[in-house]
Amino acid sequence: MNTGELKVSIIQSDLTWENKTKNFSHFDELISSIEVKTDLILLPEMFSTGFSMNAENLFDTPEGETLKWLRAHANNTQAAVTGSVIVKENGNYYNRLYFVTPDGNFTTYDKKHLFTLAKEHKHYSPGDKRIIVDYKGWKICPLICYDLRFPVWARNTEEYDLLLYVANWPEKRVAAWDALLKARAIENMSYCIGVNRIGKDGNDFPYIGHSAIYDALGEKISTDLYEEAFVETRSLSKQHILNTRKKLGFLKDRDNFRLL
Repeated sequence: MNTGELKVSIIQSDLTWENKTKNFSHFDELISSIEVKTDLILLPEMFSTGFSMNAENLFDTPEGETLKWLRAHANNTQAAVTGSVIVKENGNYYNRLYFVTPDGNFTTYDKKHLFTLAKEHKHYSPGDKRIIVDYKGWKICPLICYDLRFPVWARNTEEYDLLLYVANWPEKRVAAWDALLKARAIENMSYCIGVNRIGKDGNDFPYIGHSAIYDALGEKISTDLYEEAFVETRSLSKQHILNTRKKLGFLKDRDNFRLL
């Protein structure tokens, strides 16, 4: 069993509204600024456009320019890269997360819980499958923004090691973001990472980030300067997970049920 470390880089940044070219260029610079060897680079939800409902004018194809861009960075950094974008497939639009590994292989997750308050369900189709990515001996469960409010969807039945959320979570409800990220870490006895944006979007909604990394006990191990743009790399310990679960066998006491 792998008991090693996973180095994770989180990128919290402003986004240029509905402008793929500028956002790709901006993240080119930010990814290039990572000076240490890392294993996984995390970008926000809809990192190339902002959280836009203008899907019909901003969509990418399943293996289009965004995937090419992600593959190039995964190859150049020799790290996996993940974030979500707007994708059109079989006539439907999806808020789709890509998890791209250095060898060019990729896994996708389509956002399950669409944010009805912003009418996301009127423009996008929901996913219906959760994924677990096996990467460098770590089991990783990637989810998207509003999924954070639904703990059953994140329930750790596979004994995953890392739960992550990419998001555009507004300032108005950032207290819920902070509380729920910590709760997901504690209840699933795993690392939990949330990567959010800052700045204002095209609807003038403000975002203040609060991107963070929590360990399996719910302790925050990332920066306290988390309302500004930042790039930060932290090492996650598999041994921490193994020790915590051995000492505190809470996962063994979970309720036995399945989602229909």
